[in-house]
Amino acid sequence: MTESNVDGAELPSWVERVAMFLAQDGVPPIAGRILGWLMICEPPEQSARQIGESIGASRASLTTNMRVLITMGFVSRRTHPGERTGYYRIVDGAWEKVVRRQIATLASFCEITTDGMDLVGSDGARAARLREAHDVFDWMAKVFDDAPPLPSGSRRKADES
Repeated sequence: MTESNVDGAELPSWVERVAMFLAQDGVPPIAGRILGWLMICEPPEQSARQIGESIGASRASLTTNMRVLITMGFVSRRTHPGERTGYYRIVDGAWEKVVRRQIATLASFCEITTDGMDLVGSDGARAARLREAHDVFDWMAKVFDDAPPLPSGSRRKADES
């Protein structure tokens, strides 16, 4: 599908797919819809009113969920000179920053599981449960440490949007 023939009925369906995907990891559905909309909307910078009309969300729900996305590092808010309206957009490089932060957080769980094994000893059911978690998080840390760098062509430049 090219940009010129995007059907208006297809956009909400795609946005909902994004929301449901992110909901699997605990992202509230409205926050997922906001993020999905900001990924695909034109222009890439939208007011709360525009976003709300596009995804069918109330102003109160938008405000709460926008804070979630801003805190997560996905969305930024700015105003234009002479206007009071805030405009939201996806932060350039947000996906990589957010994923790297999540990986670092998950990998740091190895320290916690190591401390737990030191606490309960290396034998028994408790140690086995801790070791299982430790091995998974240790494996993830090694996989991501050995991963190739993100291709530079996949990063969007601000002036391209």
